[in-house]
Amino acid sequence: MFLKDFEIRWSDVDANRHMANSAYINFMSHTRMSFLLELGFNQNTMADHNIGPVVFHEHVYYFKEAFLGKPIQVSLELMGLSEDGTFFEFHHNFYDHNGRNFAHCQVMGAWINLRTRSLTSLGGELLEAFNSIPRPQGFKVLTKADTRKFEVRPMDLV
Repeated sequence: MFLKDFEIRWSDVDANRHMANSAYINFMSHTRMSFLLELGFNQNTMADHNIGPVVFHEHVYYFKEAFLGKPIQVSLELMGLSEDGTFFEFHHNFYDHNGRNFAHCQVMGAWINLRTRSLTSLGGELLEAFNSIPRPQGFKVLTKADTRKFEVRPMDLV
C-alpha cells in the first residue's frame, strides 16, 4: 500500500470548518500522481508516450470529520487493471493522526492518447511497471463492462 502524508490547510476547509469535499479530491489526485511518479510515470515519460490518465468516476464515502491543522495520510491501492492496462481502479483510504480511517474512495479511470483524445492501452515497460504492483486481496482484472457498471449516460438539454 502506498501512503502519502498531508496536513489539512486553511484552503482545505469549508464553511462547516471541516475538510471540504474538494480537498478530498485534491489529496487523492496528488497521491495518485506521487504514486505514478514513483512508478516511473513522470511528465517526460507520459509526454514521450503521448498519454495521460483520466478519471471516469470517484465514489467517496465519508465516515468522520477531519479538521484544520491535523496531519492525515492518504493511501492508494491498485484494485483493478485491464489486461492491456487501458483501465485501472484505485482505492484510497484517509487516515487521521491516530491511524483511524475517516474516508474511503473508489476511483475508476483509463489512459488516453493525448493526440487522438481516445482511450489507449499501456505498452511495453509502462504495462510492465503496472504489472509489477502487488495485487491486494479483492484485485480484479477489469474489462470495458466494469467501466459502465453504473449505467449513467449523458442527458442533453436539446
